[in-house]
Amino acid sequence: MKHLLKMLDLTSNDITNLLNLADQLKYENKHNITHHYLKGKTLGMIFQKSSTRTRVSFETGMYQLGGYALFLSSNDLQIGRGEPVEDTARVLSRYLDGIMIRTFEQKEVETLAEYGSIPIINGLTDFCHPCQVLADLLTVREYKGRLDGLKMCYIGDGNNMANSLIVGGLKTGMKVAVACPENYQPDQQVLDFANPTGKFELLTDPLQAAAGADVIFTDVWASMGQEGEAAERRKVFEGIYQVNDKILEAANEGCMVQHCLPAHRGEEITAEVFEAHAKEIFDEAENRLHAQKAVMATLMKD
Repeated sequence: MKHLLKMLDLTSNDITNLLNLADQLKYENKHNITHHYLKGKTLGMIFQKSSTRTRVSFETGMYQLGGYALFLSSNDLQIGRGEPVEDTARVLSRYLDGIMIRTFEQKEVETLAEYGSIPIINGLTDFCHPCQVLADLLTVREYKGRLDGLKMCYIGDGNNMANSLIVGGLKTGMKVAVACPENYQPDQQVLDFANPTGKFELLTDPLQAAAGADVIFTDVWASMGQEGEAAERRKVFEGIYQVNDKILEAANEGCMVQHCLPAHRGEEITAEVFEAHAKEIFDEAENRLHAQKAVMATLMKD
């Protein structure tokens, strides 16, 4: 494992090893046990999309690992003024020990890895969100004691979260059911991976997808960069693709609810369901820190 570009690149063992290390780092963090695995290392963080959780968790994580995180806004870099990604990769590789990038195009992340000589971590693209899904899997395993054999349900837009959850769930032995409107389905690359497994269902009916679920995920109807489509998307999703009491009645007793945040209460999830599952959701948010520390330690440690 040289980079974290997308969940499709990881083996089941890669994911398990990252989750196990995240567990260890979380335990050590809670007990004030120092783990400066990246002492003297520097992570460059390129942000072409704004963020709360990604920036704070990576910056804090590097500090706790004994390293230093450098915030690099695209407004301040030559990459924002037309310098090729290939050149940026080769220059930054001579200064840094790793790069985390949060951007739009998956190709940009892949190009950084191709032309750079240091580990590249995908902090989010329009195609996938591997760091979030590692935190999601970590949270489900903490609450349920396992992943293998559980049923994951995702309701909403077939976006980067759906793409990564499908792959991460299936690679850890989960059954995965996804409910999306017909014109808002996950990426074909992901469906080509998922369909042959025999453990995947792509549906348009959320109640059908939620039946027997052990954990239900959702996300906003319009992601960052899709603000212009928000009104149109609301017409398609409203009243159907929402995690509410009716959806939870179809799921297994004790079903978890997860949301990558920020959440739009009253749209993809009701305020009542969000608050009833707030501890799980904010444990999930905290686990971004521990999962990403595991990624950084795995990729950047000598």
